[in-house]
Amino acid sequence: MAKIAVLYYSSTGANYQLAQWAEGALSEAGAEVKFLKIPETAPEDAIAQNPAWQKHYEATKDVPEASPDDLDWADGFIFSFPTRFGNVPGQVKQFMDICGGLWAQGKLVNKVCSAMTSAQNPHGGQEQTLSNFYTSMFHWGCIIAGPGYTDDVIFASGGNPYGTSTTVDGEGNIQDDVQKAVEHQARRTFDITNKISG
Repeated sequence: MAKIAVLYYSSTGANYQLAQWAEGALSEAGAEVKFLKIPETAPEDAIAQNPAWQKHYEATKDVPEASPDDLDWADGFIFSFPTRFGNVPGQVKQFMDICGGLWAQGKLVNKVCSAMTSAQNPHGGQEQTLSNFYTSMFHWGCIIAGPGYTDDVIFASGGNPYGTSTTVDGEGNIQDDVQKAVEHQARRTFDITNKISG
């Protein structure tokens, strides 16, 4: 069975939850899964200014941090991260940048990739963020496993064909019913990865 890395960055917990749902669906489907957080690069004094960020930061200190080796290990990966001005957070971009060695060796070619995101309002750049992220994945030579409109749960969760997206409040609480869409996206990614890597 395919090996899938679930990598997330989350400041206040929403994308951590999305990633957990994806991990659960993948494990249930029989995938070999690694659940990893993208390292935090913000200074601790900045984190301390936001109680929800500080709380989540402390609560997830034991989650293993992602490294380029994890992408080398995986046949496919699912990323989950919030929007930042229509693009990925700096922490995610930093992680992507340190994978240049893998890219240069062609070790990311034909890996299957799918992504999810969140923002504080429905038009806060959710689709644009995923589109911008996938542009980098095309440079890596990845095969994109977007959910499209392959199941009715996509419509029930807001209808984003690029990847599950959700609105969150200031405390990081998910405002939409997206769990089933996340699980469908995870299973679809696993299915495509099995076909590509098998």
